[in-house]
Amino acid sequence: MSDWDVEIRPRLTPYFAYGAAAVILAAHIAVGALLKVASTGVIFQTADQVAIALLGVVIAGVALLFARPRLRVGADGIAVRNLLSYRLIPWSDIVGVSFPRGARWARVDLPDDEYVPVLAIQAVDRRRAVEAMDSVRGLLERYKRINSR
Repeated sequence: MSDWDVEIRPRLTPYFAYGAAAVILAAHIAVGALLKVASTGVIFQTADQVAIALLGVVIAGVALLFARPRLRVGADGIAVRNLLSYRLIPWSDIVGVSFPRGARWARVDLPDDEYVPVLAIQAVDRRRAVEAMDSVRGLLERYKRINSR
């Protein structure tokens, strides 16, 4: 059983990330394989071919980081996982959850005008983002009420 009431992930961004990673990897492997086909005046070695393919693996791995964002909400607080970071924010530190006009993603508002971006709820997901914000706001009200007792 999970300790989390809700888990939210972006819907469209992972598809773009997987597609971009596949194209980048395929392009680097193809370039690496074709590197010694014709003479360009530069002498390429097998190590150069392997290096280009490995560079493609690294760049594709970086592109896959965009499929990583996740938001979890539970009794302990809000857990935000973005591209490179993870942060569990206790309810006592949370002022609110907002989606500013014109923003690309939501955020968890903290005291002193600080915030944590939430890449798991993105404007590009449209209706799903609205439903996710409604869900998170409902849980925020519930846990703030429970923790204020």
